[in-house]
Amino acid sequence: MQTRNPFNSAVVVNPLMRDFDSLFRELTQPVWRQAPRERVPAADILESEAGLTLHLDMPGLDAKAIQVKVENDVLTVQAERRAEPKAEGVTVRRQERGFGGFARSFALPDTVDASKVEAKYEQGVLTLTLPRREESKPRVIEVKVQG
Repeated sequence: MQTRNPFNSAVVVNPLMRDFDSLFRELTQPVWRQAPRERVPAADILESEAGLTLHLDMPGLDAKAIQVKVENDVLTVQAERRAEPKAEGVTVRRQERGFGGFARSFALPDTVDASKVEAKYEQGVLTLTLPRREESKPRVIEVKVQG
């Protein structure tokens, strides 16, 4: 299907050709001209009566390359993704996956028991379980009736 260019009614634009032209321009653009990517993992933070759960997307990492540290009520996750060696005669045309070290820190609320933090890494997702302190957990108080 062809459509008319709204800025110049004499020019007919084929959407498929436009997309192909855009893709070709992207593939031939030098890597150094592309916008830098942020090197911090995306995170979801969930809260329940038991505590907090953090899920961080960290695909392609070896679990041994991930360091989780709690210090002064700040949880820090650090890791390093190493660049894969390129075979001789191979030229990189586009590189969007970031390589190098990165870190992300989270301030822990007073309700978290930092000494009981647990970490699990499965299928590229780091899951951190941060249990509540016993004294901060909701508790039911029995009401006594006199008389």
